[in-house]
Amino acid sequence: MPSQFTPEALPVLVGSLPLEDHGEAMDLVMRFTPEIPSWSQLPIHREEGMIAQFLPGLPGVVEKNGKRFIDAQGDPFNADQVAFYEAYLAVTEEGGPLLESRFGLTPDTAQGFFTFLEALKRRKEPPTAVKGQVTGPVTFATALVDQTGTPLFYDVQLRDMAVKLLALKARWQIRRLKDSGVPVILFMDEPGMAGFGSSEFTSISREDVRFCFTEMIEAIHAEDGMAGIHVCANTDWSLILSLPFDIVNFDAYTYLDRFILYAGDVKGFLESGGVLAWGMVPTLNAEALRQETVETLAALWKETLRQLDAIGIPPDRVVRQSLITPSCGIGTLPLDLMKKVLMLTRELSLNIRGAARL
Repeated sequence: MPSQFTPEALPVLVGSLPLEDHGEAMDLVMRFTPEIPSWSQLPIHREEGMIAQFLPGLPGVVEKNGKRFIDAQGDPFNADQVAFYEAYLAVTEEGGPLLESRFGLTPDTAQGFFTFLEALKRRKEPPTAVKGQVTGPVTFATALVDQTGTPLFYDVQLRDMAVKLLALKARWQIRRLKDSGVPVILFMDEPGMAGFGSSEFTSISREDVRFCFTEMIEAIHAEDGMAGIHVCANTDWSLILSLPFDIVNFDAYTYLDRFILYAGDVKGFLESGGVLAWGMVPTLNAEALRQETVETLAALWKETLRQLDAIGIPPDRVVRQSLITPSCGIGTLPLDLMKKVLMLTRELSLNIRGAARL
């Protein structure tokens, strides 16, 4: 964790917004989360879906009947596979130019990133940190299938290519964002980890998941970035908290009681210097979002501090090592609720920081 980064309950967004214009999205990001701005994914654009956005550069990508998959058969795939690994080794082993490689983002699928770079150049004062994101390896490799309909995760070679692609796309982002002169956070978005540890995941081993995450984290750390993970539901938090993530983001509004069941892991994570990004503002339940106010969420935060204090984690440590976020992305919300999420996230952060200074 960079010594100059002090989270102290600052607000940050998960990623997606329900808008069409990237400039409008960037204006909102800078207005509501100016301390730690991030680039926006706008899923209203088909190419900015969680999988599609990070597909470029992977061998064998085919689209038929509106669906994308990997055709891993035949000489074209084999030739591109060789080229993929040559490009990977050129960057990781031979010091080749990452920024000009096949692993970069492009305006065709990630216009929000380039809009972000331009917005950072226009700022008069530097932010505390900046945030990028990439779809996590479990979500990416279980959602994307080969020509037989089998998820890539179950093919060791295809999974390896997927992880290496995402790892270098993460490094590429950090390399570009470091020009801002402030610490860079790179989140892995992992909705696919929801429910991990249940019977639905019996065919995916804990060791395989650990290996994928470790490779991603090491890639992020190789660029001096901070590695974060966002999981928008319950999961096996003992696994997540045992890995060298710098930041763990979870839906605290819905799953706080289950998260705290891992009291020893949570305490150990914080004592090692980790940051918890608390998804305190509900996004997955429209009715709950309509009912909540800054005051009710502040009361929920006070109860959170009380529960953590009861398991030996003092409130001052929690505030010092926390970020405040929506519980998940807001790319599918109506505009009025999007605006409420942004307002609540910022106002709750201000409330928490104001109370901590009393």
